[in-house]
Amino acid sequence: MRVQPVTEDVLVDRIVGLVLAASVAVAAGAVRLVVDGHPAAHPERLADALVEPLRSAGRPVARIRVRDFLRPRSLRLEQGAHDPDALLDDWIDAAALNREVLEPVGPGGSGRYLPSLRDPDTDRPTRAAYVDAPPGLVLVLDGALTLGRWLDLDLAVHLALRPATLRRLTPPEDSWTLPAYERYAAETVPETLADLVVRADDPRHPALVVG
Repeated sequence: MRVQPVTEDVLVDRIVGLVLAASVAVAAGAVRLVVDGHPAAHPERLADALVEPLRSAGRPVARIRVRDFLRPRSLRLEQGAHDPDALLDDWIDAAALNREVLEPVGPGGSGRYLPSLRDPDTDRPTRAAYVDAPPGLVLVLDGALTLGRWLDLDLAVHLALRPATLRRLTPPEDSWTLPAYERYAAETVPETLADLVVRADDPRHPALVVG
């Protein structure tokens, strides 16, 4: 393997190309893409940057945040507010994300998806209305610790950070999360599951892992 430095524009173009190629294989449904990465890698920024280029390529886009599909606070904090195993295993409501979003827009789905389920700050339902998926839809999600959860995805981009970078960029009050990311790296090995791996230690200078 080798690492190829790229600009953000080149990175976005590369991902858009993957989406357009995938649209041929999933002609009966949406292309479901996740940008996965630690919050310090800002996966939401890359996901946001994909919206206009995809629309310019003629694809309607739905931006979905995985954090809007967390389990209720009473369940995800059942083992306490600072339990790293719960963060990895219990926070994301993968069943709801599949049922309400990913399966409906996929092949054979109803075509009606829910853009959000629960406000992660208030822990209350968002009461969002269901949306009809237009033909050619690209569903762009962002989140952390998302791979290896049996989510119905077509493409995954993983923003990888070196362990030293992860420790340096994690605020002291969030240091309890580090074991969750260590387990994720060791057990899930997201680099092996992603369609595209991006070294994101320096957000100004991303690099593709190729070969």
